[in-house]
Amino acid sequence: MKKWTGGVLIIGLACILLVSYSFIQKQPEKQSSYEFFHPNQEHTNFSNSEQPKGEKLQTFVKRPRLVNLDGLNYLFNSTHMPKEEEGKPLLAWGQMRLLLSRSDSLPMTAQGIKEAAVAWKELQSTIDENRASKFVHNKERNCSFSVISMNNATSFSIPCGLIEDSSITVIAIPKGNQDGFQIEFVGLEGKEEADVILSYNVVLSGNNFTKEPFIAQNTWTYEFGWGKEERCPSHGSPNNAKVDGLVKCNEQLMGSSLEENSTSKQLIVNNKNKSSNGSDVSGHDNHMVSNFPFLDGSLFTATIWVGVEGFHATVNGRHETSFAYREKLEPWLVSGVRVKGGLHIISTLAKGLPVSENLDMAIDLEELKAPLISNKSKRLLLLIGVFSSGNNFERRMALRRSWMKYEAVRSGVVAVRFFIGLHKNKEVNFELWREAQAYQDVQLMPFVDYYSLLTLKTIAICIMGTKIFPAKYIMKTDDDAFVRVDEILASLKTKTSDGLLYGQVSLDSKPQRDKDNKWYISTEEWPHESYPPWAHGPGYVISRDIAKFIVRGHHERSLKLFKLEDVAMGIWIEEFKKHVREVQYENDERFYNAGCEPNYILAHYQNPRMVLCLWEKMQKEHKPDCCD
Repeated sequence: MKKWTGGVLIIGLACILLVSYSFIQKQPEKQSSYEFFHPNQEHTNFSNSEQPKGEKLQTFVKRPRLVNLDGLNYLFNSTHMPKEEEGKPLLAWGQMRLLLSRSDSLPMTAQGIKEAAVAWKELQSTIDENRASKFVHNKERNCSFSVISMNNATSFSIPCGLIEDSSITVIAIPKGNQDGFQIEFVGLEGKEEADVILSYNVVLSGNNFTKEPFIAQNTWTYEFGWGKEERCPSHGSPNNAKVDGLVKCNEQLMGSSLEENSTSKQLIVNNKNKSSNGSDVSGHDNHMVSNFPFLDGSLFTATIWVGVEGFHATVNGRHETSFAYREKLEPWLVSGVRVKGGLHIISTLAKGLPVSENLDMAIDLEELKAPLISNKSKRLLLLIGVFSSGNNFERRMALRRSWMKYEAVRSGVVAVRFFIGLHKNKEVNFELWREAQAYQDVQLMPFVDYYSLLTLKTIAICIMGTKIFPAKYIMKTDDDAFVRVDEILASLKTKTSDGLLYGQVSLDSKPQRDKDNKWYISTEEWPHESYPPWAHGPGYVISRDIAKFIVRGHHERSLKLFKLEDVAMGIWIEEFKKHVREVQYENDERFYNAGCEPNYILAHYQNPRMVLCLWEKMQKEHKPDCCD
């Protein structure tokens, strides 16, 4: 009897230990305080009907936690949302919160959200004010094409930022009693001092040519101070890097300086001797000085213009310098120009500035308005998401009046939507809002449009193509690209509908490790020596199953965020290949990512005039020829 009782006791203890161990093993992941107070904002378990056959997201990656950033609650507060009939620009907005709450967020996410909350509040206030005004349609245009400043003014405002091909021209005379002058492009001024997006600093040779003149370009931020200065001429190792195909420093200026550098000290001594003997030193015996574009007392015309990759300066008709955009300091942020130092200004002219469409005068508004997608149960064949920026009004109108008029788009087989972050300028945001209401093809993003946040737009396009307007294929492109929609559709008929990446595919590329490069990637961001296959960002197509995998993966926080959006797509597709099915990488060289070639499917870097020209050629000549 005692033996039997002891056996039961031992078995009971063993069962208790087994149950306790199982309970410990199955304890749920510890929640952050944000997750605890927002229990309904995350659903990581999907029903079988939502899970594609064979798909299984990786579970071995430790998920980033959720955080609550300054301004996030305001952006997603339902009381701050517009009425239903005005809410079409915000269809993807509400599904972005989890993406923006990740602790492993992209660079500038916190700042982009905080500034977006301010911009959103200002926009709502402006909308309310204009609803109450009876004269809204007679209001003077906020975004003007040009601004002129006279009477030796040393500063003026840029109303709606700068865009590609915008330019600032200064006509002035350097004053001989000072060492030089500065032309600065500055950002919005708030509580903190305004960032300097470009400082163009000219140092003159002095009255007696006692020093070598040069041009120094740099940036300044409240957070980090001055950046790395770039001088022209530079006597260090030659820099062969180009910006938009233009040299960073004029070869003629640099060449003459280098040639005469060895004798410059002797030339300066000779100039001093001439001065002491009463001789005239204004004859510029030093060729290096006479070759410099700025001289004391001599009138000059300097134009600084906006390119794709950076700022470019032309003085008296000759290209002198180029300066690549720095991270976080982009031309759309410019809100003013300041001139400092020894300069007598004759006039300053800003032109090529962004101007919104005059909706009150638009005669073709109805025929350009996005067609209604009435039958939501029927999938679109293709959703095209276009990256755009708030003040790129003219680019969007060029697309609406060109390839967005293809029959497949007008009939609703293909839908085109612009994905645009908020601007820091309230006038730009209001014009953008009016445009969105008029054409019904704009999707606003709940963050300010910084370059490092482009990947968030890619995910938003996937959200729209799977959850809002379900489509068989999803395409991403840019607002400076011309897309032959008819040829895209014809090509897709020969492609698989599962596991597809179609575009100009890069199969062997490596991360950029140069810290001064726009596409610099640290080893912490990507430790591997090469990237998985990816398609160049100006235009590529993915199948619906990949888009669903991406949306689900980011919802579950099991996919990596990466700041280069096209490479990020390649990284996510590599995970799809590991956990779902094989991928068909369909490379097509007719997707031109840097210009246009005959027989193109997609032509990139096309300004609005060229986009309209390409469309006219297609209509009249029925062949894909390029425009000069």
